[in-house]
Amino acid sequence: MDYGNKKCKENSKDSWRTTLVLAYQSLGIVYGDLSISPIYVYKSTFAEDIRHSETNEEIFGVLSFVFWTLTLVPLFKYVFIVLRADDNGEGGTFALYSSICRHAKVSMLPNRQIADESLSTYKLKQPPERENRSKVKMLLEKHKPLHTALLILVLLGTCMVIGDGVLTPVISVFSAVSGLELSMSKKHHEYAVIPITCVILVCLFALQHYGTHRVGSFFAPIVLLWLLCISGLGLYNIFHWNQHIYKALSPYYMYKFLKKTKKQGWMSLGGILLCITGSEAMFADLGHFSYTAIQIAFTFLVYPALILGYMGQAAYLSKHHQIAHDISYYVSVPESIRWPVLVIAVLASVVGSQAIISGTFSIINQSQSLGCFPRVKVVHTSDKKHGQIYIPEINWILMILCIAVTVGFRDTKHMGNASGLAVMAVMLVTTCLTSLVIILCWHKPPILALCFLFFFGSIELLYFSASLVKFREGAWLPILLALFLVTIMFVWHYATTKKYEYDLQNKVSLEWLLALGPSLGISRVPGIGLVFTDLTSGIPANFSRFVTNLPAFHRILVFVCVKSVPVPFVPRAERYLMGRVGPASLRSYRCIVRYGYRDVHQDVDSFETELVNHIAEFIRYDWCRPEQTNDPGNDDEGLPSSRSSGEYRLAVIGSSDFSTSRAFEAEESMQQVSVSVGFPTIDSITDIVQMETQNKGRRVTFAVDDASSNDPKDLQMSEELQDLLDAQQSGTAFILGHSHVKAKQGSSVFKRLAIDFAYNFLRQNCRGPDVALKVPPSSLLEVGMVYVV
Repeated sequence: MDYGNKKCKENSKDSWRTTLVLAYQSLGIVYGDLSISPIYVYKSTFAEDIRHSETNEEIFGVLSFVFWTLTLVPLFKYVFIVLRADDNGEGGTFALYSSICRHAKVSMLPNRQIADESLSTYKLKQPPERENRSKVKMLLEKHKPLHTALLILVLLGTCMVIGDGVLTPVISVFSAVSGLELSMSKKHHEYAVIPITCVILVCLFALQHYGTHRVGSFFAPIVLLWLLCISGLGLYNIFHWNQHIYKALSPYYMYKFLKKTKKQGWMSLGGILLCITGSEAMFADLGHFSYTAIQIAFTFLVYPALILGYMGQAAYLSKHHQIAHDISYYVSVPESIRWPVLVIAVLASVVGSQAIISGTFSIINQSQSLGCFPRVKVVHTSDKKHGQIYIPEINWILMILCIAVTVGFRDTKHMGNASGLAVMAVMLVTTCLTSLVIILCWHKPPILALCFLFFFGSIELLYFSASLVKFREGAWLPILLALFLVTIMFVWHYATTKKYEYDLQNKVSLEWLLALGPSLGISRVPGIGLVFTDLTSGIPANFSRFVTNLPAFHRILVFVCVKSVPVPFVPRAERYLMGRVGPASLRSYRCIVRYGYRDVHQDVDSFETELVNHIAEFIRYDWCRPEQTNDPGNDDEGLPSSRSSGEYRLAVIGSSDFSTSRAFEAEESMQQVSVSVGFPTIDSITDIVQMETQNKGRRVTFAVDDASSNDPKDLQMSEELQDLLDAQQSGTAFILGHSHVKAKQGSSVFKRLAIDFAYNFLRQNCRGPDVALKVPPSSLLEVGMVYVV
């Protein structure tokens, strides 16, 4: 008993030690942007609308606003509420959206199957029997325009995050470098800050291809040093200049501030809101750490350090009214340590910029995986750390935009107005989506969600309105970027959905495939043919076009559907959904490969090898499972999975070693499955079979055992496995559709513009599916298709 208690205490210590290590590591990834904000908040607030007077009412009011904004939004809203709205430990806009889509039928993604609900990561907050059929849920599911509105809201929040990825590096680095103004003349300062900022930004983006993990070990110490620096300087300024500055934390000073400054005070809120820039990163980067680690780091280190930093600046300014025309963070730093603080500030700004750039790469990759962004090249820079990615095209576009903003704006005021609007737009989207999560996922009363929406939404709307007023003074930039990106993403998603509808309506029946034979001049050639399609059932039209023009196909034929599921990750053992297309003699299979929106897609070599191994495993399972009652009129007596209806059983096949004994567990029979929300219901899956095997990792090839039994089934299984092995040795061909999409006659002007011009322009100038899959040119067969949608 004592030994058990001792062991529990040791495990508890290890758990706390791990949590504290994660909390330390989160400083460099999560809080880089938030911690650098003291450099530019006061300078942006007092840029034009209000002036620092001898009564100190303005500086006290701004400090009170900063304190309560930091307390209510990052601390109460994010740390204690929003962080709990995770999706299997993942956070961010898409995590909220995927949780909502699993609890209510509002998804706009194609290829939706009931089989996806059997995934272990497709867990719901409440079991089905306790599901609350709220009026909000029924309203959302009933009206299709609300599905589109929800998707646009998510895309808008996503685009504002991307816009923040442009603005945050600019304002952080520019504000840090602006400390040089105290060490040189105004004339030299104007010609020095812009070039130095641009050089730092170019170096920052040029180093992105090395990956965050190569320099990540330096991030946390830099941010920790910066937090200790601002808190130490804050304490020094408080005790040296104004020990009673704590009185300004009273909400009464906010009232006095607005009463005295009126409209100008309200407009200055656009600078105050910059104190919470980077708060969204706590939720977006939740998957890299844990709820407890982020909560501990913010509550016990970041939050107190920021409050002390802002109080120290206010204490200094309250005794120095002569610098009202030039309020800067560095004026409150003693001259003897100004240069070391400047160096630390520049390093901290680079860390904060790195975090938002990495977040931009991540969210674009998620958008691409969900069919909401054109295909781009994604490079995984780390084999050990998940989520470390680099997108070359996006990296250079961000760099050009950052330099353009730096040269174009040239001052903190315009940069702050632009950054503030982007930040508040993202927070408003998060507030709206979290309100839906409270109702649909947490099954709380709607009045609770309304209280959350009204309380935090009113605060954010106040700040958003103050930023929106500055439209002509910089706030136009994130709006323009968001509209441009939302248009691209929505057009791509709309055309992709229309292509899927066309494929669904023009697919070929299984009877057509079964009718192909020597009498029609169709021959089977050696090798494996992988036909990529978006369909989860039926024969795609591009394959019929291929066979019509070239009357031959491979001895082993596999229809591969790579689809995304509204979950962050799909376990490798549940990724492959295998089945037959036609009888076993046809040697034709269907493989549905499921990925989550944060999953790493495999390269073509490992995918090809793993796919063949899974087909072999499925063949063994299909011949060895208990015989099912054959359907009446079926001519394939004794063959596995025999069905006359067209589609056959699908099995979830995990990675396993063929030499081990396998246990098979059949799940309950599934009913007809709706392939896509709004699309016709078809017989895509009749039942799902979960295969539980011991994971032995990826195998390079498989072996065929000599049939020692006289059982005809064993002989036929060995023959089918031998055919698969021979086909693998003969080579693999990748058959992909090369599509051209055009709007049908009589379509509206907007549809013709979106399809004929916008989508086709994007398709021609983005990565093709063969490049995205890294298909060798020698193994590629492209089939031209014209989609009239």
